[in-house]
Amino acid sequence: DGQSTWTQPPSSSVSPGGTITVSCTTTQSSYRIGWYQQKRGEGPRFVHCDGCSRGEGIPNRFTATRSGNTGSLAITNAQAEDEADYYCGSWNNGAIAYVFGGG
Repeated sequence: DGQSTWTQPPSSSVSPGGTITVSCTTTQSSYRIGWYQQKRGEGPRFVHCDGCSRGEGIPNRFTATRSGNTGSLAITNAQAEDEADYYCGSWNNGAIAYVFGGG
């Protein structure tokens, strides 16, 4: 099972109350595509993945979907508190560790 490749476009911005969608493409088809939020000075926090429950305390304004090998995370009614780096990655409920790229 060789290493998978994950590609995300450059940063995006949205006005408060607006909607933004971030996407990523992967060569990994075995697992769901998970999304993680990282605010400055904090560790990554699981947000959502296609076909699974949101992370603890994550509002339903965050919605993950998948089409083929492309995953998307939509944030509706964006709030100032949503400002963060968002990473995609393979989501495996049994995993005990994750490795994140540089964003």
